[in-house]
Amino acid sequence: MGKGPAMATSHANSHASGMPAHRALGETELLWMMAMLMALNAFGIDAILPALDALAADLSVSGNDRQFVIGVYLFTGGIGSLVPGALADRFGRRPILLGAVAISIVLSICSALAPSYDALIAVRAGHGFFAAGILALPPAIIRDRVSGDKMARMMSLIFVIFLMVPAIAPTVGEAILQTFGSWRAIFAAMAVLGVGMAGWVFIRLPESLTEENRQPIIPRTIAVNMIRALTQPSVAGYVIGSALVFGALFGFINSSQQLITNTFGAGDIFPMVFAICAGSMALASWSNSRIVERFGARRVSHTALFAFIMVSAVQVMLAFQPQEQLWHFVPLMAINMALLGFIGSNFGAIAMNPFSAIAGAASSAHGFVRMTTAAMLGGAIGYAYDGTARPLALALLASGLACLVLVLWSEKGKLFGPSDAEMGMKGAPAE
Repeated sequence: MGKGPAMATSHANSHASGMPAHRALGETELLWMMAMLMALNAFGIDAILPALDALAADLSVSGNDRQFVIGVYLFTGGIGSLVPGALADRFGRRPILLGAVAISIVLSICSALAPSYDALIAVRAGHGFFAAGILALPPAIIRDRVSGDKMARMMSLIFVIFLMVPAIAPTVGEAILQTFGSWRAIFAAMAVLGVGMAGWVFIRLPESLTEENRQPIIPRTIAVNMIRALTQPSVAGYVIGSALVFGALFGFINSSQQLITNTFGAGDIFPMVFAICAGSMALASWSNSRIVERFGARRVSHTALFAFIMVSAVQVMLAFQPQEQLWHFVPLMAINMALLGFIGSNFGAIAMNPFSAIAGAASSAHGFVRMTTAAMLGGAIGYAYDGTARPLALALLASGLACLVLVLWSEKGKLFGPSDAEMGMKGAPAE
């Protein structure tokens, strides 16, 4: 990347922050690092899915209650998103990120050692809360460097790499389960991955927060910054709308093991089915990275939202047919997850674009609303599992329609607007 102000300042501060002196971090390495950091959380969710039956049997968990291992992590992660952004706006991105990874390592080990289901849920709640910075800070680090459609392109590339992990995590989790014979080994693997990421960040990541953008730790200032990041009408619809559609996605993740295993009787190929669905999101994110700077984040994401609604309507129709088949369900679910690949990163970039000076607080505030709303909605959808795909299909359609209404509100009734570059909001020079 070319030298930009943020990177120049970060180089100047690298020695003060204790970062070893090495060649400058390039765009490609930055993208991989941010993606793999976010993927730590994805692995913590998806790798355990094939082991839910074993976990439930070992800890005497019945019915849909097993889903709380996933749901509580997502929910407390949303609450925790409020914390790291404000701290990172004051003390810098790097130390807060390293702290989040360190705590994630410790709590992964605690999950592996949990003596009961209640203890495991408590540890997972803490894990989600304290590891929130792993998800909240990468968008702020990227926003320190670029904005607008350039940011949307970079976030799309991050999502391509990030989504490779959900695609393979259940397969990896199944392999670990078969090799070591215990679901606890999956949590131990999470800790090992965390150690690797902590070393990479410590050695290679420079500080990206400039001195002029440092914010004091004043509760009123933090609250004002977060409220500002959420109440701007042109932003709020995108934040809440994405929370709703991703809530439906979380509903699928929460109930996916039961859906594929019990409803469709295909538990033996669950990792492959999950990989098809998650892989479609990765493919869509890669495609988005190729087209978003040409067509604009608004045009691409609005088109994807309409397609999402139409596909969801077909899913509802098929879900209410007698004996819905796996080959009906999987292709449509994969298509809708692909469409979320066009929606998620673009909605996020549009929402973050106005907040260069408070990127950390904005990222935290947006993450809080998205994650807590999506986690609660996803938990409700998953817990509504009744042996069919109907609750999920209805939720997908309802969330898509509600999201459309919110985006129309943010855009004052005008969709498919110009790109950020065309609106005079070109991204900052790349580092």
